[in-house]
Amino acid sequence: MGKADLQLHSDLGDGLASPEEILHSAETAGLDIIALTDHDDIRGSFILRDLAAKRGSRIEVVPGIEVTTRSGHLLALFVETEIPMFRPLGETIGAIHRGGGLAIVPHPLSYLTFSIGERALRALAAQGDDASFVDGVEVRNPSYAGRVREKRARWLNAHVLRVAETGSSDAHHAALVGTAWTEFPGQGAAALRAAIAARTTTADGRPWTLREHLDGAAEQQWRSMIRDPYKRARHRIGKKRPA
Repeated sequence: MGKADLQLHSDLGDGLASPEEILHSAETAGLDIIALTDHDDIRGSFILRDLAAKRGSRIEVVPGIEVTTRSGHLLALFVETEIPMFRPLGETIGAIHRGGGLAIVPHPLSYLTFSIGERALRALAAQGDDASFVDGVEVRNPSYAGRVREKRARWLNAHVLRVAETGSSDAHHAALVGTAWTEFPGQGAAALRAAIAARTTTADGRPWTLREHLDGAAEQQWRSMIRDPYKRARHRIGKKRPA
């Protein structure tokens, strides 16, 4: 069985760990695949992928982003370009699929962070449009925000959504990388994609302790609420300027 942590955040975004520290922790944790998913910014995942290749690491890096949609956060995995933020959920999923990626719902239904709710997911299911439907739902997230609606998210997926189950650490510093993960048959990114499509993934991991939640929490919140949005805004403005 392969082992993947599909939601990680670096100090290039609102996390506290460098790509180098994340890669080292992933190797120590025995992971096979990781995805760096900084908010609305894909550049860190490319840096991490290049770093793993240069080091000859056994870790395979899947490029990703945590996209801000109008309905909540959404993971875009296996993408090679940034996905526009603040679009309707269905449009965002369509853009991810057109870019060759997969759309995974992180910390679903949570009221402790900006999450996609049950009404939005039921509306997608009612449309019956595979092109704008999610590929997976994160049912194991070790943070308080990720655990608060875990049972309901599992029920909703089992009875309404019926997509792949994933687990991710959502780690914002290196010590928590690999505390939750997605298991899948086989090895490598192609096997992971196939398992998500076939819904043969399983989610596992352990909850964070209170100490782990509080470690670096003040700095991480400052980055999340002030520094990272400012950096992303500057990045977006820079991309729109004519050459």
